Amino acid sequence: MVHWCNVIVLGRSDRLSLIARNTLEIITLRELESIIDGGKVKGYIGYEPSGLVHIGWLVWMFKVADLVDAGVEFIVLEATWHAFINDKLGGDLELIRDAAWLVREYMRALNLPVDKIKFIDAEELASDQNYWALVIGVAKSSSLARIKRALTIMGRKAEEAELDASKLIYPAMQVADIYYLELDIALGGLDQRKAHMLARDIAEKSEMARLYERLMGKKLKKPIAIHTPIISSLQGDRRMEAGVEVDDLYAEYKMSKSKPETAIFLHDAPEVIVEKIRKAYCPPRLVEMNPIIEINKYILATRRDYKLEVDRPAKYGGPVTFTSIKELEEAYKSGELHPLDLKNATAQALIELLEPTRRLVESSSRVRDVIERITGRVTR
Repeated sequence: MVHWCNVIVLGRSDRLSLIARNTLEIITLRELESIIDGGKVKGYIGYEPSGLVHIGWLVWMFKVADLVDAGVEFIVLEATWHAFINDKLGGDLELIRDAAWLVREYMRALNLPVDKIKFIDAEELASDQNYWALVIGVAKSSSLARIKRALTIMGRKAEEAELDASKLIYPAMQVADIYYLELDIALGGLDQRKAHMLARDIAEKSEMARLYERLMGKKLKKPIAIHTPIISSLQGDRRMEAGVEVDDLYAEYKMSKSKPETAIFLHDAPEVIVEKIRKAYCPPRLVEMNPIIEINKYILATRRDYKLEVDRPAKYGGPVTFTSIKELEEAYKSGELHPLDLKNATAQALIELLEPTRRLVESSSRVRDVIERITGRVTR
């Protein structure tokens, strides 16, 4: 069971620490400090309900819980239309909606504060003509080249817009989502950086500000962007290449719901988890871009009672317990901890963490039906 703070009153520094932990960057921290002092703060994350849920999604789910505990009024946007544009699940909107329902059920099973989160279907936004006016306004405020560069936010490359022009609408929609929902904070993985920076830049343009005030009757906010880590593919090997931006690198080599061998799913059986972890990329002494280290650092260690118990024979050092990521990384870099021992311990910790989601799958025929139907329709 995951344990969350659920603190009613936190001081300013505690709120900031809770918001900032397990993030890669906040753009900007000074802006965040200023709105924390100003009272109510409104944040969101948007995601495509486009396939099976893997443990990489736990990073943002757990971060949402942190923000809720820090007093942020939080929205989870179920980007159904966006998934349709992105050709997910064969464009079957009914199945896309069912995939969104499954995510909510998983979050509930993991004891996340779903009752304090507002879930919004993108179709609610799309039913308002003011939303589409904002989409057009964003498009008019950006160049075609920048829109095409932002296609990596949807797991696509710029040249893919040549095959289907609807893809060009996607970045403008994501920026319009942020504006329409009147947000202070946009949360996302680092692969969403281009969309968030586009939203920040366009918010400073006078034409967009005037359009927004005319449509919405209020001043356009420049969103603060908070970016979380992305768990690497179990297959590795994510290497920095010359000329490749870091957010593009993360997008290219992350766990993928359309490539089962790269990811651990929330419904995976214990023996499947053990097998996937055993086959995973985990080079000795290397902690950077190592998916097994990342699983510990960005998922398991988000629990307040983090403890990785390594059970090994006396001739290999005997049992050892790690209670911090720092000591785990130091032991691994020094060679004191062998990759196989790290893998075995991580697999057992994941099996324990995912017990509630497995129980959900076992007890709900609807959950099993949705998983089965999604499995048959998963697309890249």
